[in-house]
Amino acid sequence: MKTLIIAEKPDMGRNIAAAIEPKAKNHRTYLEGERYIITWAIGHLVELAEPDAYDVKYKKWNIHDLPIIPNTFKLVPNRKTRDQLKVIADLAKRSNLLINSCDAGREGQHIFSLIQRHLKLRQPVKRLWISDLTPETIRKGFSELKDGSEYENLTKAARARSEADWLIGMNGSRAFTTKHNVLISVGRVQTPVLALIYDRQKQIEAFSSLKYFEVEGHFTQNEISYKGIWQGERMTDPAKAEQLARKVKGKPARIASYEVKDTKEYPFKLYDLTLLQREANSRYGFSAKKTLDLAQALYEKHKVISYPRTNSNYVTEQNIPEMHKTLNALQGTSYDEWVKGANRSLVHKGNRFVCNPAKVEDHHAILPTNRTAKGLSSDEQKLYDLIVRRFLSQFYPAAEYKIHSVMTEVEKERFKTTVKELRSIGWKVIYADQKKEKPRGHKNQNKNEEEQEEIEVNEPFSLLADAAVHCQNAQVKEKETQPPKHYTEGTLLKAMESAGKQIEDEELRDAMKESGLGTPATRAATIERLKKVGYVEMQGKKILLTQKGRTVIELIRGAGVELLTSPEMTGHWERRLNEISRGAASDERFMENVKKFATMIVDKVRVQARADKTSFESADGKGAPGKRASGKATGRSAAAKTRKTTREAGATRSRAKAVTSTSSAASSIIAQCPRPGCGGSIFMGRKGYGCSNYNVGCRFVIWKESYGRMLTDAQVRGLIEKGKTGKMKLMLADGTPTEGRLMLQSKETGELGILP
Repeated sequence: MKTLIIAEKPDMGRNIAAAIEPKAKNHRTYLEGERYIITWAIGHLVELAEPDAYDVKYKKWNIHDLPIIPNTFKLVPNRKTRDQLKVIADLAKRSNLLINSCDAGREGQHIFSLIQRHLKLRQPVKRLWISDLTPETIRKGFSELKDGSEYENLTKAARARSEADWLIGMNGSRAFTTKHNVLISVGRVQTPVLALIYDRQKQIEAFSSLKYFEVEGHFTQNEISYKGIWQGERMTDPAKAEQLARKVKGKPARIASYEVKDTKEYPFKLYDLTLLQREANSRYGFSAKKTLDLAQALYEKHKVISYPRTNSNYVTEQNIPEMHKTLNALQGTSYDEWVKGANRSLVHKGNRFVCNPAKVEDHHAILPTNRTAKGLSSDEQKLYDLIVRRFLSQFYPAAEYKIHSVMTEVEKERFKTTVKELRSIGWKVIYADQKKEKPRGHKNQNKNEEEQEEIEVNEPFSLLADAAVHCQNAQVKEKETQPPKHYTEGTLLKAMESAGKQIEDEELRDAMKESGLGTPATRAATIERLKKVGYVEMQGKKILLTQKGRTVIELIRGAGVELLTSPEMTGHWERRLNEISRGAASDERFMENVKKFATMIVDKVRVQARADKTSFESADGKGAPGKRASGKATGRSAAAKTRKTTREAGATRSRAKAVTSTSSAASSIIAQCPRPGCGGSIFMGRKGYGCSNYNVGCRFVIWKESYGRMLTDAQVRGLIEKGKTGKMKLMLADGTPTEGRLMLQSKETGELGILP
């Protein structure tokens, strides 16, 4: 009998085999050596069953059949990866020990647990828990395997999260959808996030701009020139501002007060995933999902960074020697100049800005590994560069400044000046070649525009407190108060991390991490889901609320289930899940409360008045942002199948219905349905391309993601009209890469196959 290793993905399995069984024979769906058999899941091989698995009546959506609360949740294989699940089942029969090598986190634990439960595997389990995929780390991890039972509480938390999402998503989505006859997707995390966007939109709409005037004085003392802002009540009368400027212009002045203090700015903290996503969105415009995908590629494919799905900005004592090895490995690369300037003595076990084991749970901060980065794409290189620079900055001293606070008086009017004089550049030398940006995660970051701005200078600055000053000029500047800014993905991630609370202080930010909305691993998927169901849309970096998104929040709050939109409530649930994972809370009690909440949602919605369907559509019929629509709705709503990969249980009716949504009927026709005698049109929906005649029985659908590719409109049109695509890189169900053409195997169902 051999030991069966189950990794989360094929690449991870192959990396493990290369490290511990280099002569293992490749059997395509697994590798086998003398001691180990290495195979893999392909994401979630097993899922929670749909409602009709409990009772056939649930195939039809009916509010009178709600709530749906299973006594025991049933598991079903993912139909797309059923063959790989059978491979694992067969291999397990030849094994007397299992090693869970799925991602070291709550979701990876859940993936393994679902396989184990569904296949009723009874072998003892060991757990591989590592933070990067370099051969050295893998071998070290196998020498330090933990007993699987040590992660039982993490398994309970993962299961509770999954089942809670199912209960809220299924019951909430079905209740609101059947009551209002429009697809309304509800989720434990996605709905409070949508509420954050809604509330910000309302603040922007309610904002009334105020014009005011600022007087700026230009002063000289000997060879030094500086500017100051007049101190007094805000002026809204331009004549008064001009009169004040004339009063002081060209007049002698004096320094009423002058203070100088030394200050230091230390390097920003190492990245956690959310901070990395925020930075990449701000600097490069990357979506949260794109950053996560790039980080996963840097981790899994290139092995040049540590595990990215972390919520920690610190490392443990064990990581300090590895950080020094990585620094040495960066010699001779494009970072060589900064490596030579690094002070290795600054990164040590006693430096609590870097090494703080108390603030590291599952994984330490994102670090580069000692592997040389080669063959990175342009975007991968950008993200890798962010991580390496942040890492290198920890080996540099603080930047040092002198802050000069000056109050200048002229004609009994006072002008305030704050000058930040650079004395030693320190760690900021690493960012000297980049456009300066405001630091993230520091206090007083969001000052109002009318407040005094700091003037940063690189040359020496000094005034004589007793020497004469001359007001050389005075200018009136017209200003306007600004509304709150629309969320970007970066600022929304920040709000999700703190459950909607505006938190600038680093310590408070750390404290809120356990009670944020979602987890670092799931936040990107939540934002993507809000886009897919038509609740928000992007305008450049801005996230804009659609009319449908607006109406959904108003309906939920109007039904009396405000808690479903409450970031604080969802943050409290997330904290409870973290407590369950540590054995500090009961998963059974948590689930009882979730069941009560799901029941309460249904009871409230049942007595709610039905909304006018036009309230979901803007005037152009597309649910676009703006005022409420008066035109008729053109979209046909239908149930959309919500996969567990989005971490939000949702509304489902049938396979064909999964591809249509409220806005999809208003979109362009891709082609005519090829099903004989149908006569319908093919539209692009949320998850695939389906027929407009789905409601009269047409089952034709082509899934957007097929054989490892996201299909384009042109490729789908080619499949329907020509029966095949051009040659492309594809992936088989077991994760094996291949090349070929996609072909339309069935005009009845839309099933695809591969042509060599």
